[in-house]
Amino acid sequence: MDRIDSVVATGRGDDGTTGLLYGGPRIRKDDARTEAYGTVDEAVAALGLARAELGLKSQYGTLNPGLASVAELILRLQRELFVVGAELATTPAATGRLEDGQTRVSAAMVESLTALVVDLEKRIEMPREFVVPGETRTSAALELARTIIRRAERRAVTLEAQDLLSGKHLLPYLNRLADLVWVLARVAEQAESRTSTPARTASHRRTKQDKGPQP
Repeated sequence: MDRIDSVVATGRGDDGTTGLLYGGPRIRKDDARTEAYGTVDEAVAALGLARAELGLKSQYGTLNPGLASVAELILRLQRELFVVGAELATTPAATGRLEDGQTRVSAAMVESLTALVVDLEKRIEMPREFVVPGETRTSAALELARTIIRRAERRAVTLEAQDLLSGKHLLPYLNRLADLVWVLARVAEQAESRTSTPARTASHRRTKQDKGPQP
């Protein structure tokens, strides 16, 4: 193949392999590690949909004051996911080159998410059962991001089982992040005076209640 004069389209991945941070052997693009940080990349993009929706509302003057700080928080989470991706894209042999909070998930990052979840839960009415996404465009985008984050978590668990995770905070971070994004979806709904749609129909819930307690 002729030389490609492009910064992006280098052609080095045309054989189905990709490089990792800090060197090391190239790996297949369907490797468990690539699947993990690729899924994190998807989550960043999905969060971008939610942030773009809030930006559009702000542009047209329809952004509810209760959501004014959510866009900034989403951007923060997107940037933190780059830290997650960096850790996932580094082989255990190069873990000594990682830096907490920059290229490796830190305990402080997990603690901060936990505090956010606790604080936001106090500001909303928590649903009593599973909900169906789609009440608002913002909340739907957040729910999409949440499901992708859960998939990234599952991919990371696969790496953990193979002793391929370098730090001990990455899995708790992804778990807590999915919790936080679910809560943010409820914040987005309630800020626009919308109520989460329950997974069961009203008649189904009444039928179950009418039966009384089950042994």
